[in-house]
Amino acid sequence: MSTKVHAILANLPLFKQMEPEEIDRIAKNTRELHATRGEIVFQRGDPSHGFYVVVHGQLKLAFSSPQGVEKVVHLVGPGKTFGEAVMFMGMPYPVYAQALADSLLLHISRTAVFDGIERDPIFCRKMLAGLSSRLHSLIGDVEGYSLRSCTQRIIGYLLQHDCDNADSCNDLHINLTASKTVIASRLNISPETFSRVLHELSNAGLISVKGKDVAILDLKKLRDYGDYGQQQ
Repeated sequence: MSTKVHAILANLPLFKQMEPEEIDRIAKNTRELHATRGEIVFQRGDPSHGFYVVVHGQLKLAFSSPQGVEKVVHLVGPGKTFGEAVMFMGMPYPVYAQALADSLLLHISRTAVFDGIERDPIFCRKMLAGLSSRLHSLIGDVEGYSLRSCTQRIIGYLLQHDCDNADSCNDLHINLTASKTVIASRLNISPETFSRVLHELSNAGLISVKGKDVAILDLKKLRDYGDYGQQQ
């Protein structure tokens, strides 16, 4: 298994500049996890012994209110990591992690991370960069929930899947890998509002929706609509 894990780690952004010997050391403290759709990877309150990398598949990080209402905090896809901050703080998980599709994960032990930080300043800088990026994303979420309309939040979500030559890229297809209910929770809106806004954008000729496939028909107009769209 170590050869396979080594190859996966070597292609992840966090480890790309590491020497093979250092990746070998981390691989020895890494285990594979296969999570089937719907499976809970960890529960809120479980202790943290490391952090996770998504090789393929998708997970949601969420918690439930005392009334049983679920709030999705983050959606994690291939190449992304989660659980680093809790690992460094030595605290239990404040959320639960559930697979939204059959997924392959790597769990990298806390020991390997702390040893890597002491041995390799590049690894340390990348861990800090990853945590800083996560903080920046959380601040963006707070701003979005506070200042943006529901329409603007949904357009922003769709534009996360933008192409390289964004100004000239039309008929861009986006697959909604998560359910509309999960995406709506992530955007802090109701599923009914999510469906209604998609319908409005479709009627405006900006997107086309077929099941989980969303085609952006006019990227520039969709961006402009997001900038100046009506407050919902």
